[in-house]
Amino acid sequence: MLNPKIEKALNQQVVLEAESSQVYLAMASWAEVQGYEGIATFLYQHSDEERMHMLKLVKFINERGGHGVVPALKQPHSKFKGVKELFQEVLNHEILVSTEINKLVDSCLKEKDYTTHNFLQWYVSEQIEEEALARKIMDKLKLIGNDTTGLYFFDRDVAAMGGEEAESKNA
Repeated sequence: MLNPKIEKALNQQVVLEAESSQVYLAMASWAEVQGYEGIATFLYQHSDEERMHMLKLVKFINERGGHGVVPALKQPHSKFKGVKELFQEVLNHEILVSTEINKLVDSCLKEKDYTTHNFLQWYVSEQIEEEALARKIMDKLKLIGNDTTGLYFFDRDVAAMGGEEAESKNA
């Protein structure tokens, strides 16, 4: 049976994963409207991935005798100053998610819930990859600076970055 304190914390993580999906969906829509097809593709993929993270949590909670609650979500903002600022928000968001996952892992250890702790190790590894990818993207954007030709190539190439990440996870 799932510890009620851990169940509550897991459901809070469900909210964060659902919000992540919404945030990336809003970013993808903005990028698509701005003509950044590659960036939009990348962010649509990440929105789908975050939804899968949420579903994985809901199913785990239910399998352990708890109740995974589907959260109400607030509308994310949908206007961004530019690509660099957008991806800085992605990095900041991934750091936030990592922090919350670490708090959840810590709670599991304090409550001696080793089953949930084990389950959460997948999320710990996932966040290492997500933060590294966001940093890699920010490094590329810093190299590009204000070069519109560089941004054109970045837009084209970033869609593949999301696909490469998915392929490595499925290998």
